[in-house]
Amino acid sequence: MIDLGAFGEALSLLASSPTAWVVVPIGLLIGLVFGVLPGLSVPIAMAVFLPFTLNMDFVSAILFLTAIFTGGGFGGSVPAILMNVPGTTAAVATCFDGYPMARQGRHNEALGIALAASTVGTAVGYILLLLLIQPVSRLVLQLGAPELFMIALWGLLLIAALSEGYFWRGVLAGAVGLLIGTMGMSSAGIMRGTAGSMYLLDGVDSTAALIGLFAASELFALVRAEYIVADASARTVELRRIASGFLHAFSRIFIILRGSLLGSVIGTVPGVGSSVANLVSYTAEKSLSRHPEEFGKGCPDGVIAAESANSSSEGGSMVALLALGIPGGAGTAIMLGAFAMHNVTGGPRFISDNKDIVYAIIAGNLVQALLLAGVGLLFLRVAVLVVKVPLRILVPTITALTVLGTYALSGTMAGPVTLAAAAILGVVMKRYHYPVVAMVIGILLGRMMEGNLLRTWQLGRGDLTIIFERPIALGLLIAMVLTVAWPVLKADRIRNLVRGRVRATPEA
Repeated sequence: MIDLGAFGEALSLLASSPTAWVVVPIGLLIGLVFGVLPGLSVPIAMAVFLPFTLNMDFVSAILFLTAIFTGGGFGGSVPAILMNVPGTTAAVATCFDGYPMARQGRHNEALGIALAASTVGTAVGYILLLLLIQPVSRLVLQLGAPELFMIALWGLLLIAALSEGYFWRGVLAGAVGLLIGTMGMSSAGIMRGTAGSMYLLDGVDSTAALIGLFAASELFALVRAEYIVADASARTVELRRIASGFLHAFSRIFIILRGSLLGSVIGTVPGVGSSVANLVSYTAEKSLSRHPEEFGKGCPDGVIAAESANSSSEGGSMVALLALGIPGGAGTAIMLGAFAMHNVTGGPRFISDNKDIVYAIIAGNLVQALLLAGVGLLFLRVAVLVVKVPLRILVPTITALTVLGTYALSGTMAGPVTLAAAAILGVVMKRYHYPVVAMVIGILLGRMMEGNLLRTWQLGRGDLTIIFERPIALGLLIAMVLTVAWPVLKADRIRNLVRGRVRATPEA
């Protein structure tokens, strides 16, 4: 499946391009910084530095942008672990076990584990891209509106299934998230849920809502605490323990590979990407674990599953860009801008005519994954110092950064207002045990689901039974039904088991 001649030319191309190896470490560092700061997303970093690629050759330009992408993918996990603030939408599931580990004084290990999982995940994603880019690109072409709608709906139900004991509350929270995500002007030109406000014409800012639901709502819980890590003796920064966590992740290599494979597959679907990949991987790993009750309480396996998936999805998202010329998300859309700046058009013809360049991009990103390990370790040595900062200083600082970040995203007060409203909603949901993550994924997928449902309706000429006529869509529907049925059947089985034991007790 690999053209060895073209691959050899790609290696020669990389060896003769010193610029690439100068800009890649810089790109990784930029991505790490933007990923760590709440509100400053990776696509923003890529957009800011896109003009700098104009004077680079094409391969160097793409490697620089993918380095920002890679660095940001891991950078988002740092605030997720240390402060329960997902630096990017791809780090949501990292919060579930990473933050409890930090609260227990295991922040060094958690960050080391996340770095190892991200490094391997990125490498696996690009290895799979190298081996399967042509057959996978043909498969992606088979995904139409019905399939994309079913994938989004299935992802939402998977997150609801993650909420053990609260499945239907998860479904309700996801449904409300969908309603929030579809506020504003629809693709059919109809306004919904704006209450006459011009600020809601473009809908609710998903990044501001995400930061509010996760981060700002958590700040209320930290007000009475003095430090993130309560135990003063555990409030240390040790490169040795970070390295120990890094090595520990490799003892769970099968979890990394499972998460990487899931992330790569989900990343190939345009519009889904890492935001869903890390949540699906976390859900899958929890269901496969022999000790699912440990998840959410500081389980390293949860961090590994989430980080390996969100990093490997980067390689998957490059399939649509390179093979079809279609951006899979905001990051690859900016890369498509770099393609245009260098008069390059992605697609099947691009791969067949420029195999050496395609292989050079993939090989460069494999080396980039190794560089992430070194740059990331040095970066963590500084970033982890946040555990030594008193919360009376940290909480106002985080609040100011999130408010400024959401204002910068929207350019109006709509961002900070959304942040405040989402924070209050997050506190109420946590108080009454409604899964916040289900609402977040509903908000993220709302527009995509609506648009694809409308196109499915149009394809079927007003008849949604077209889903049953398409094999892939039908297979996804069956998988979705099983997803819904499993937690219900599992709960019934547990109840019956308990009843049987209760009845047997008096006889004993």
